Amino acid sequence: MARTNPLQFIQQTRAEVSKVVWPTRREVFLTTVMVFIMAALTAVFFALVDLGIRSGLQAILGFFG
Repeated sequence: MARTNPLQFIQQTRAEVSKVVWPTRREVFLTTVMVFIMAALTAVFFALVDLGIRSGLQAILGFFG
């Protein structure tokens, strides 16, 4: 395995970091809003699934109990 000296490593690291395309404020804001919306939709979905399972189990237990 080829070894690079620390100076070459730092130069290569800086070259790679300069290639990074950072998101704009608008992109960060929009993706943050999208994450919150998806989290809310997921919470509603699982709340409804939980409600359905609970109602179904109560009906089954009420029928047999």
